[in-house]
Amino acid sequence: MSANKTLINETSAAVKTARELRKLYFIRVAFSVTWVILVSLLAKTSFTAATVLLVIYPLWDVVGTFLDIRANKGNGTSVTPQYTNAAISIITTFAVAIAINKGVPAALIVFGAWALLTGLIQLVLGLKRRKEFGGQWPMILSGGQSMIAGISFIAMANSPSMGIVNLAGYSAFGAFYYLLAAIRLGKSAKPVSQA
Repeated sequence: MSANKTLINETSAAVKTARELRKLYFIRVAFSVTWVILVSLLAKTSFTAATVLLVIYPLWDVVGTFLDIRANKGNGTSVTPQYTNAAISIITTFAVAIAINKGVPAALIVFGAWALLTGLIQLVLGLKRRKEFGGQWPMILSGGQSMIAGISFIAMANSPSMGIVNLAGYSAFGAFYYLLAAIRLGKSAKPVSQA
């Protein structure tokens, strides 16, 4: 009886976490889509708007990471990777704000390094959560793609065709992967019948 109760408690904690992550993923989709639209509309016409949008992106990741930590509260999962991600994103927010004063290439290099590091963390978290909650393949793919995108941003930062607008595709793919993960988590977010 006690083992049964423990299993039910563990299952309900996993269901609660899956629900919270699913909500968070939908919020992240909404933010990314809004950001892509604003970058597409404003980045080529207003350097100030482009700068603000570039700084806001890693800052939003800090907020999203703390919401992720809150979603995982009480389920026994280590949140060290999320705290590491938050620290990297806070540093990146300031670094992008400083780098943009030296020019777009410098800001793209900082953004690329951030995408590479946070992509690695997302890949590791997706692999860990895959067994626990399911619905993580999009996050695993997104982490891998973020790493590749980060490397390409760094490599192409000084290309004359490279600009802040190029980051819109990165964010759009992120939104797509979060949407897929939210949909896939739908199964894990349903309570298991206690027949």
